[in-house]
Amino acid sequence: ATSGTVGFRPTIDALAAGKPVALANKETLIMAGHLVTEAAALSGAPLLPIDSEHSAIWQCLQGEQPYAERVRRLLLTASGGAFRERQASTLGDVTPEEALKHPTWSMGPKITIDSATLMNKGLEVIEAYWLFGVPADRIDVLVHPQSVVHSMVAMVDGSVIAQLGVTDMRLPIQYAFSYPDRWTAPMPPLDLTRCGALEFAAPDTDRFPCLDLAFRALTGDAGLPVVLNAANEVAVAAFLEARLPFTAIPEVITGAMDAHERNGTSRIRHLDDVRVIDRWAREFAGQSAAGLQ
Repeated sequence: ATSGTVGFRPTIDALAAGKPVALANKETLIMAGHLVTEAAALSGAPLLPIDSEHSAIWQCLQGEQPYAERVRRLLLTASGGAFRERQASTLGDVTPEEALKHPTWSMGPKITIDSATLMNKGLEVIEAYWLFGVPADRIDVLVHPQSVVHSMVAMVDGSVIAQLGVTDMRLPIQYAFSYPDRWTAPMPPLDLTRCGALEFAAPDTDRFPCLDLAFRALTGDAGLPVVLNAANEVAVAAFLEARLPFTAIPEVITGAMDAHERNGTSRIRHLDDVRVIDRWAREFAGQSAAGLQ
């Protein structure tokens, strides 16, 4: 559950030692996904997801291996964040206080801003790619404001399997620890009679381009996810400190990704390579953010 790049070494070392890892650290998979999955594959240690969306997909996939033959699409659900219904022309004026008012989840400041920009869902797309081995073009995002359906899997026969539950992170955390068993949960069960209508819609990537940036990173140069994550952290911090407009967050990330691609292709063979790209991206994004104040 460590945050940031400090989670790299203990995660990979634990997997290499054959120990199960229940992972809540996004950066580890986003920036070093192939190193993590290689370590797990070599030792046979299980990598267990903690994010509610990935836990939902994992639960839907029980008994469905091999995934490549049975899964048509992974469907990650998103609340839509604090500005799901806000007009594009007003997004440049939003304040950190407004962005921190998440409609359904109680989370930390950084992840709440990522939810508002849809970057959080983009990062989860990258995580899903590494956790489940499903190609990027078979991973979709659906805006689901009620946050009752935590994610779904569309199977090749047309069936869609969904996992529903209350908005409480204790559920996916507990399942990672109890797997393959299920324990009695210390919270009330989901009451379907009180849920009302469940809505689903396509994300608006014109208003919230960060989701497309994540797909670009996933399908591009090996270093792009590192740049995406680092530049986003710098831009979000600047926004929370009221040094950067909300709409400039994707601008900072795009500029860093463009500059990385102009520098040429990168190879990531070990964690030191990740750290080099991460440091460069943070410095570049910091300078860009200063210029966009």
